[in-house]
Amino acid sequence: MERSEFPAVLPFELHTHTVASGHGTKDTVADLAKAACKKGMFALGISEHGPATPLSCSESYFRGLKTAPRMRAGIRVYYGAEANILDETGRLDLSGDTLCGLDFVIASIHPNSYFCPAYEPVPLYEKVAVYEAGRLPKAHPVMKDAQEAVRCNTEAYIGAMQNPFVRVIGHPDDVRYPVDVKALVAAAVRYGVALEVNEASLEPGGHRGDTRSTMRAILLECQRLGHPVLLSSDSHGASLVGEAPLAWAFLSEMGFPKELVLNLMPPETFWSLKHKAPER
Repeated sequence: MERSEFPAVLPFELHTHTVASGHGTKDTVADLAKAACKKGMFALGISEHGPATPLSCSESYFRGLKTAPRMRAGIRVYYGAEANILDETGRLDLSGDTLCGLDFVIASIHPNSYFCPAYEPVPLYEKVAVYEAGRLPKAHPVMKDAQEAVRCNTEAYIGAMQNPFVRVIGHPDDVRYPVDVKALVAAAVRYGVALEVNEASLEPGGHRGDTRSTMRAILLECQRLGHPVLLSSDSHGASLVGEAPLAWAFLSEMGFPKELVLNLMPPETFWSLKHKAPER
């Protein structure tokens, strides 16, 4: 596959954050929408961290999104959430009553909010301190039992996929939370959930570790089963909205078919994975 087949900027993406997420940026939804418009994108998703992330939004913030403007700076804005997976059952930090009012939900595992018996719990003061400093935690959680961790993490993702409002699993390549890749992708196919190729995960020296091996395995299995993936900048702020050069290069290196990249398809293809489009 030629690298030139991929656009310089994602035509649309869903995984972005504003000042409301409580860390990494002071930019607003309007700032992100203006940046997306200037880059030629036609749609943008806003997915603030759920309330289990220290200093992020309360549940009432997400409930209020149903009244937010649908068009900003000339592009369509979708309002969702990056909900935190709390435990191995796949329980999320937002209620069903809140989730049903959003356009989409990304479910992710983060060290500050995930409890699994295979890991030492992160002390509360450590959870909050890094976010108060405006940065993400870089230390790896202490894994007590690797085999049990794989089981717990895989079950957590699969449990989250069964939630009728979850459309995307965020950064499933995080080496701190190893998974059974075949079981993960099979469940994604079964429940109509997209697996994310996260630009921030591929940054050298990133806080999720060297994710390339896990991401490669996920992509190979998705290609084998013909299941599409979703690329995301995971931008905290306006500057990197729509930009995923490392992700594009990785897909190109692997020869991953562009026909399985949701960002290159009409948005309706993404919404149809779970057969429920947001109201226009």
